[in-house]
Amino acid sequence: MKKIEIHTTLEAYDHLSELDKDVQSLMGESIAARHRAYAPYSNFTVGCAILLENGEVITGNNQENAAYPSGLCAERVAIYAAGAQYPGVAIKRIALTASPKDDSLTIPVPPCGSCRQAIAEYENRQESPIPIYFMGASGTVVKSNSLKDLLPLIFDKSYL
Repeated sequence: MKKIEIHTTLEAYDHLSELDKDVQSLMGESIAARHRAYAPYSNFTVGCAILLENGEVITGNNQENAAYPSGLCAERVAIYAAGAQYPGVAIKRIALTASPKDDSLTIPVPPCGSCRQAIAEYENRQESPIPIYFMGASGTVVKSNSLKDLLPLIFDKSYL
């Protein structure tokens, strides 16, 4: 038997104000998107903002449905909209915020597994890493320099 160790490094900022103004602005778009989320069942709102290489910002938020599997996460709403509206335009960065509707969550919330896989597809397709910033409603902001830091053993087209 041989052990395989996987290491990852993330950056943590105590507050949004520690980030560059352009990242603060993108996170502001994400926060605004979170407040527009449709989450009547879980009351857990998520907002996502994606900055594209052409300067466009695409936002998304979670959209729930009484038939739970029919809903969609904020990250996938935004990334699929970006792919549909601007095919072939690279993603420069993603900002994500999540919290119950009362804005009480102060710990960072990373993308779920399904969203990580969706982001992995776009990162692989554009052949460059996508920085991902994530937070709760307030407090610490975590930065991942690449989706591979959050999902080091990705499933991609090389397995097909």
